Amino acid sequence: MKRVLIANRGEIACRVIAACRGLGMDAIAVFSDADREARHVRLADEAHHVGPSRVDRSYLNMDAVLEAARTAGADAIHPGYGLLSENAGFAEAVQRAGLTWIGPEPATIAAMGDKGRARAIAADSGVPVLPGSPRFAEAASDDIAAHGAATGFPLLVKAAGGGGGIGMRRVDRPEDLVAVVEATSAMAARAFGDPTVYLERYVPKARHIEVQIFGFGDGRAVHLYERECSVQRRFQKVIEEGPSPALDAATRAAMTGAAVALAAGQNYAGAGTVEFIFDDETGRFYFLEMNTRIQVEHAVTEMITGMDLVRMQLRLARGDDVSALAQDQVSARGHAIELRVYAENPAKNYMPSPGRLSRARFPSGDGIRVDTGFEEGDEITPHYDPLIAKLIVLGADRADAIARGRAMLGETHVEGPATNLALLRAVLDHPAFREGRTFTNFLDIHKSELLAPA
Repeated sequence: MKRVLIANRGEIACRVIAACRGLGMDAIAVFSDADREARHVRLADEAHHVGPSRVDRSYLNMDAVLEAARTAGADAIHPGYGLLSENAGFAEAVQRAGLTWIGPEPATIAAMGDKGRARAIAADSGVPVLPGSPRFAEAASDDIAAHGAATGFPLLVKAAGGGGGIGMRRVDRPEDLVAVVEATSAMAARAFGDPTVYLERYVPKARHIEVQIFGFGDGRAVHLYERECSVQRRFQKVIEEGPSPALDAATRAAMTGAAVALAAGQNYAGAGTVEFIFDDETGRFYFLEMNTRIQVEHAVTEMITGMDLVRMQLRLARGDDVSALAQDQVSARGHAIELRVYAENPAKNYMPSPGRLSRARFPSGDGIRVDTGFEEGDEITPHYDPLIAKLIVLGADRADAIARGRAMLGETHVEGPATNLALLRAVLDHPAFREGRTFTNFLDIHKSELLAPA
């Protein structure tokens, strides 16, 4: 395995390029019309055009991506996160083309990507699962109402094929359920080609905690501790940290043990994440979903463990002997926080704010890391996710990490598009965040206070 095509863009493409270089592999980029001059294109050893700016006609065009791999003489494909990374059909097509797929087996991706099926697998593995309904597409109003009553309110209507916060709606009142189910099902059919949905109990005082795992494909897996990702807008993460300030040693051991058991039971290969909802009132945790790919926030884990997850992915796929890695060799130190800098306007419901980066200056130094797909002068286009950069900081403990993160934000200067930098500063300054009282509705509860500084 010497030539890796990266079927992605932006900061994760840049991240994989760096890992390839560290292992002596050629890194091949793909790009759309909008990304012709993008940073990941400039960094790669070579780059190939895959279509127009529309994502469904370029980065999601499996035939175009595979043709680029053939043209480039690639022998492996790394999917990054998002886009085609959890598309079992694409993984199968890569393997049929005689290329190495850098990720778990397509059957695992399919099983865990179906959220309803994943819940059943988790329950069979002994992992706690929230009360919910079976998956369904078309159902009579009376049947939907019965599913709602059995699940209990408030609840979430979830697209079975969804992920990343997409295809998820909260319902507080029984009389609203049928309309929300029908709307979510229609949206899921358009977005994922799968209209099925299911209901899941909503936990009012919830934390979003995920366990990073790495499997060897032979029934063995290890965990690399957990990350808390509770500070979210529209069910999508804004700030992540590790370890979680909410877990005691016993709960951490139970949660990481459950994640490893689930991964091992699937003969999981490579990096993956098992996500949990943690009920702060009861101290119980419940399976949420499994992401069969590298995560946006993987840098948090890399900072506290000193391990390179992307390099580990590449080495496992290349056939290197990584069997010596045992759980007792994985340790964590300090506390890491990741801050996602978006080109968006928090005061206008986080509306994306495309534009040219007339200024983009980020700090550097010990315990500081910046992952970005942009440089000063680059264009943030309206076609893709508006993430500009991830600012990651490592401190001796949580208080030190917060202080260092606040200083890092003070040294970050981005001009051109509107950004959420003021919001990030306000979150780190907020007493509730500093005390570790971070729940998934944190930004909604403290909205007026957090937006006032901006």
